[in-house]
Amino acid sequence: MTSNSRMLANVCLTLLAAGWFIISVRADDKDPTRVLDGIPKDSRLGKPKDLNGYFPMKVPASKEEWEKRRKELREQVQVALGLWPMPEKTPLNPVIHGKIDRDDYTIEKVFFASYPGHYVSGNLYRPKASGRSDPPGTRHAAVLSPHGHWPNGRFFERGEKEAQAEIANGAEKTMEGARYPLQARCAQLARMGCVVFHYDMVGNADSQQIEHRKGFTDAEAELRLQSFMGLQAWNSIRALDFLTSLPDVDPKRLGVTGASGGGTQTFILCAIDDRPAAAFPAVMVSTAMQGGCICENCSYLRQDTGNIELAALFAPKPLGMSGAHDWTIDIETKGLTELKALYKLYGAEDRVMAKCFPQFEHNYNQVSRELMYNWFNKHLQLGQPEPVVEKPFVPVPPRELSVYDEQHPRPKDATDAEALRKYLTQASEKQLESLHPKDGGSLKEFQRVVGTSLHAMVHDKLPERERVMGELLGKEEIDQARFSKLTLTRKDTGEQIPLILVNSIREFNGTVVVWISPDGKASLVQHGALVPAAKQILNRNAAIMAPDVFMTGQFKAASLPSPNQQFAGYTFGYNRPLLANRAHDILTVLTATKELSQNVKAIHLVAFGKAGPWALLARGLSGHAVARTAVDADQFDFDQVKTTSDEMMLPGALKYAGLSSFAALCAPGELYLHNVRPSSRNDWIKDAYKAAGADDHLKLQTEKASDDKVIDWLLR
Repeated sequence: MTSNSRMLANVCLTLLAAGWFIISVRADDKDPTRVLDGIPKDSRLGKPKDLNGYFPMKVPASKEEWEKRRKELREQVQVALGLWPMPEKTPLNPVIHGKIDRDDYTIEKVFFASYPGHYVSGNLYRPKASGRSDPPGTRHAAVLSPHGHWPNGRFFERGEKEAQAEIANGAEKTMEGARYPLQARCAQLARMGCVVFHYDMVGNADSQQIEHRKGFTDAEAELRLQSFMGLQAWNSIRALDFLTSLPDVDPKRLGVTGASGGGTQTFILCAIDDRPAAAFPAVMVSTAMQGGCICENCSYLRQDTGNIELAALFAPKPLGMSGAHDWTIDIETKGLTELKALYKLYGAEDRVMAKCFPQFEHNYNQVSRELMYNWFNKHLQLGQPEPVVEKPFVPVPPRELSVYDEQHPRPKDATDAEALRKYLTQASEKQLESLHPKDGGSLKEFQRVVGTSLHAMVHDKLPERERVMGELLGKEEIDQARFSKLTLTRKDTGEQIPLILVNSIREFNGTVVVWISPDGKASLVQHGALVPAAKQILNRNAAIMAPDVFMTGQFKAASLPSPNQQFAGYTFGYNRPLLANRAHDILTVLTATKELSQNVKAIHLVAFGKAGPWALLARGLSGHAVARTAVDADQFDFDQVKTTSDEMMLPGALKYAGLSSFAALCAPGELYLHNVRPSSRNDWIKDAYKAAGADDHLKLQTEKASDDKVIDWLLR
């Protein structure tokens, strides 16, 4: 017996040398591919995470570690919002009219196009120069103010009886502030010298083109990452564009504040846009409930993260927060402590603050508003005497704040959700077309953009060796082959991947083929003998690693809950889709194979039938770990997915041009892609390999190849 053969024959010692556990050795003469008794004990089979979970932040050990995490997380957020890469900024064509005069500030009515045909509406509060020492041409600090989920949004008006109760419990001091708390904060900030833009959430007040929570919940919207939350984030970005275009605004002194859903808009905007200088998301940032509306959720956003860490993306800029008797009640002890530790890495502990007022229910009342005024006064350098106290003001009847009237009607090109989505699709496809990999430079940019998106969509990359754990459960021999039964997992994930390592009892040449089948490891054996393709591999003195990736093989007796039927983003925002979990498991197996022994010289990947696309996604994320890949495309592409519960649902797959685009990520690695559905985008694969100088590394065909032909190519 050769040394290489002895290495695989004594897999127990191999696994010990690799640092893996051996918990037991047992035999099962009836089925050499059966690893476990019953269904794997896998955390992914439990109740999916949702917005009502617990979302603590893990503080990094160093600023360098955080900067790396920050970059990846920010990219994840942009991909989730459908803003990776950022869309083209088309002309705003703002209309400002209907000035309303107050003692030391004015209110104007504004609408502009964030996308062609989609209009953002709101009120612009400006400080007057009269009574102030501001010289002509003074540039003021500016505050962007999203309103949140208050009834009628920007037009919110509280009844007198309810307002009196607010005054009685100490939440408000004046009837005007109690009845019109949204106007109160804008008026006070304007009096403090800020230009304030108070704008509508989609489907609120004057924004009636698209009903709130409607129009972005079907399968195609998911496949193109077109979401309500993404639209509102883009509106916020364009609102900053509008503010900074004003001649009286200082672009270096921008603040953002909103409460509840407006708090979500605040920290999300500050996570992806570098322009804000200070932020104050009220009653939203917490380790508990993450945001209950469709406009606060989207696929991928909070996988392995939460609102505390999302807010932390603003570090080390000044971040103030308020809490109340709601899901934010523990902010001072759960969240602020971690944020303080993070800010300390920058020597900026004094730039993050949170104060909870547990005597009040969910609010943005005068007590918390005054906390915000003083925060902005300091960090936007407003120069007001402290403490800043809210002054009485004269409210404007809500109907008089409306931006549309006979002289300024809603523009004729205003579109609904369907027309807007059509534009978004066309614009995204045009943007992706500009990345067509035709030479070395364009290939690099294509792989950066699409590779980053795939990383976020699968929410994974090839794991480091220390992240992968293995256990040997038994060994058997059948048909001149040795079957070693294993389970794999990632550290701290609670996953369990049953796996078979098969090698000839004669010889091993250092090559391992990772075998991916819709039927899992059981596909290796038929009628008590190895299937011809498996024999063919062993006859070439190579070994086979065959897993049951998630919901295949021994998982099949288990059930998996369907995604949230109201909105899949409520599920995929916190959990991997099934397809992503399968690619995730393949990446785990690839690392385990690579680390099995120093005698492993080459790893090849082969995938059969509908498992082909699973393996292709993993290959696009595995770098140089795989030498050759042979994949059955199964005549599939993502436009065939019609429901969010389809096992091939992968939000964003169509936005990034589907299977051919992901295949192009494999260049210059050797790839045999067969049974490919004819498509003009197949040229992208060829062009990517040509741009990489690796034409001979690609074999692409629309016909389905036989198993023996595939194995011949793989082990040639």
